[in-house]
Amino acid sequence: MPILVFVESAEGSIKKTSLEAVAYAHAMGGPVTAIALGDVDKAALEALGTYGASKVLHAADPKLNKGVVQVFASVLAKAMQDEQADILVIANSSLGTPVAARVAVKVGASLISNVTALPDSSAGFIVKRSIYSGKAFAYVALKNQKKVLALKKNAAAIKEVGSTVQVTPYPVSLSDADFAVTITSSEKATGEVLLPEANIVVSGGRGMKGPEHWAMLEELAKTLHAATGCSKPVSDMGWRPHHEHVGQTGVKVAPQLYIAVGISGAIQHLAGVNSSKYIVVINKDADAPFFKAADYGIVGDAFDVLPKLTEALKNAK
Repeated sequence: MPILVFVESAEGSIKKTSLEAVAYAHAMGGPVTAIALGDVDKAALEALGTYGASKVLHAADPKLNKGVVQVFASVLAKAMQDEQADILVIANSSLGTPVAARVAVKVGASLISNVTALPDSSAGFIVKRSIYSGKAFAYVALKNQKKVLALKKNAAAIKEVGSTVQVTPYPVSLSDADFAVTITSSEKATGEVLLPEANIVVSGGRGMKGPEHWAMLEELAKTLHAATGCSKPVSDMGWRPHHEHVGQTGVKVAPQLYIAVGISGAIQHLAGVNSSKYIVVINKDADAPFFKAADYGIVGDAFDVLPKLTEALKNAK
């Protein structure tokens, strides 16, 4: 039975989280049919075959560029029917999560979010998911024949397991009812590397002492080709824009490397970063709570450590 994977894109490029979703579906045993909506680079779609997709569908109707949740859900529900797919895999995201919920309702599927591991089918269909902001895990048995799995970032390793595939056009019929709700405007964060997609994030807190000192943190981020973030107090004080606020009430990140500079490590901040693979903390307070969650820690003044660390990284390159 084919597994359908919804592939998200940004500026025509496939998002890393969607590549993880394709790899996850392939690891489940496939065959994997990937589907992309709107304008997406053809070469990027063909390359999905290298990550495990045996078939790629592309619904290129320009109306799909608007990213309307209801419309995406209608298209994916129809694609599940057409491809005879009982399972839809989708990445957890601001778009993917609400789309997953609507698809589940449309097709009568069991829905599970924050999936962190491959399902156990030895006795039914049991899926491990992250709960309580990543502090615990739950094992959930999905009973319905149809299932929608929303995958947590970094839950699957991206591997090249195949070769490029031909992209098949997927025509869609969109009704006015699908556009009963429309997006009138949207504001996107800007920058060389955006937080949700970053493999490395460098964040600063009140220990940076003011916005005028952020240049050294940005220099470190530039050296690592990383995104920049900040703690909630920093954005509240207007030192940094709110779209850089990382935490439970801000952007939740799951990079390969998270570097926290001058951040004490309040529980609300930890809830937004605890899915990071590695956490490095730089703080002059040896008793800062963040050190308990860190994989590596540097006890020292950021104004001494950052220039030396940045210079060492530049020399290493």
